[in-house]
Amino acid sequence: MDLRFTDDELAFRDEVRAFFRSALPDSIRRKMIDGHHPSKEDLVTWSRILNAKGWAVPHWPVEWGGTGWSPVKQYIFREELQKTPAPEPLAFGVNMVGPVIYTFGNDEQKRRFLPRIANLDDWWCQGFSEPGAGSDLASLKMTAKRDGDYYIVNGQKTWTTLAQHADWIFCLVRTDSSVKKQEGISFLLVDMKTPGVTVRPIQTIDGDHEVNEVFFDDVHVPVENLVGKENKGWDYAKFLLSNERVGIARIGISKARLQRVRELASLERIGDVPLIETPRFREKLTAVEIDLKALEMTQLRVVAAESRREKGKPDPASSILKIKGSEIQQATTELLMEVVGPFALPYQPEEDGRNEPFDGPDWASTAAPTYFNWRKVSIYGGSNEIQKNIIAKAILGF
Repeated sequence: MDLRFTDDELAFRDEVRAFFRSALPDSIRRKMIDGHHPSKEDLVTWSRILNAKGWAVPHWPVEWGGTGWSPVKQYIFREELQKTPAPEPLAFGVNMVGPVIYTFGNDEQKRRFLPRIANLDDWWCQGFSEPGAGSDLASLKMTAKRDGDYYIVNGQKTWTTLAQHADWIFCLVRTDSSVKKQEGISFLLVDMKTPGVTVRPIQTIDGDHEVNEVFFDDVHVPVENLVGKENKGWDYAKFLLSNERVGIARIGISKARLQRVRELASLERIGDVPLIETPRFREKLTAVEIDLKALEMTQLRVVAAESRREKGKPDPASSILKIKGSEIQQATTELLMEVVGPFALPYQPEEDGRNEPFDGPDWASTAAPTYFNWRKVSIYGGSNEIQKNIIAKAILGF
């Protein structure tokens, strides 16, 4: 298998790089380089720039705004976006519910939701995890009982990322409790403004407000918001999670962070020697770079096989990408912490209300919050332990 890019693919990469250099607002670029979270306004601005170019949803069908790019060009686009670094389009809409709707939804749902997802007119969040039903997602308890033209929804979702901004939430709900637990689940779209929906913030270990609890008390959801068939939601969820796990590899992000580590380690000194030249640090950095190159080769093999895979069928190899990709992302944050050294100790969340200056170089202030926040990447999207079970069953046949 030849994993080298063709001349046409290399020319495409140059085109993408040039566009990102010219189109990404400098204020957003600086924020991303410094490790700060893009705001909601930043994401909306950048998503609409991409949509105006026709690049907001490159992997979607052409009739709904897709580009018709090959899997390789889609990979190049995603990697260059992450390396720039530029904000990625809101994954909950673009990579998760959007593909579920255009694959399993009806024509009215496609016309209603897909253009608004592409332009980020609607902000989506994901209602999957519940207390007691995280990695064991099939154990969810939130119910949706049919009552005429509505489902009456009751229950709770948790760890709901960016629900404080959301206009809509896509939920897995239990519509039949008399069958095997995976067979009684449906996929429902819920307007967050519906009476009975309550969002409560959860403060994460880095001091940020990124995730939430969402409560549903007798929420009336129109039956027309059911995606696909009732009690088939588990199949749609597996399709969605497979897409999510491929994205979690985030090779471009790890490449950008390693480049940043190299730059900063050249500035920091251990005695008279730059940190980048010390044997112990170079050994650690090289080990992560080797792992990342191996992951990149694996990702390219998955991309090369994508055109031969049955449409809509999850690729179990995405679990491999999820495991190793998340481990490498965490390793890059550890390297950055080592570069920062003692200046990581007085770490300050971005919005902690302090009026005292940070004690250290400006670039050091986000190292600890990022390190703590990224402990999550080996858990969400299905914990790495669960991914190993998937690999054992679906790939190794155990």
